[in-house]
Amino acid sequence: MDLSNLQPAEGSRRARKRLGRGPGSGLGKTSGKGHKGQNARSGGGVKPGFEGGQMPLQRRLPKRGFTPLNKKEFVLVNLRDLELFEAGSVVDMEALGKAGLINKVKDGIKILGDGELTKALTVKAHKFSKSAEEKIKAAGGTVEIL
Repeated sequence: MDLSNLQPAEGSRRARKRLGRGPGSGLGKTSGKGHKGQNARSGGGVKPGFEGGQMPLQRRLPKRGFTPLNKKEFVLVNLRDLELFEAGSVVDMEALGKAGLINKVKDGIKILGDGELTKALTVKAHKFSKSAEEKIKAAGGTVEIL
C-alpha cells in the first residue's frame, strides 16, 4: 500500500441522496418532503423544542441558581490514595499523574483527609483540608502549598 492506491474502508462512505431525479429513484417530484405544509417549504420546519405553540418545556421550568465566573475547580485526591508512594518521596503534580491518580489539572489539586497515611511524604499541592494537613504532619511528612 502507498499513497497512490489509498481509498476509504469498505462501507465507510455512503453516496449522497439524489433528490428530484424522476419517479424511478423513489425520491422524485416532491423529493421525499410529501405534499405542501411547513416542512415542504424551503427553509421550513420548526426549531428544536417547539411544541406547536404550547409553552415549551424549557420555558415552563423555573430558572435556578447561577454560575460564578471566578469559581475554581480543584482535582481531589484522598490520603488513602497516597499510600502507594514510597516513604520519603515527593508527591507533586507529575508524581500523581504518573501514578494515574489525576488526569487533567483544572485550577489545582486539593488533598483531602479521607483514609490514613503511614509514611512520611513531602506533599506539594494547591490546597489541603485541615485533617489532611494534620495527618501528613503526624506521619512525619511535610506539606508544601504551591
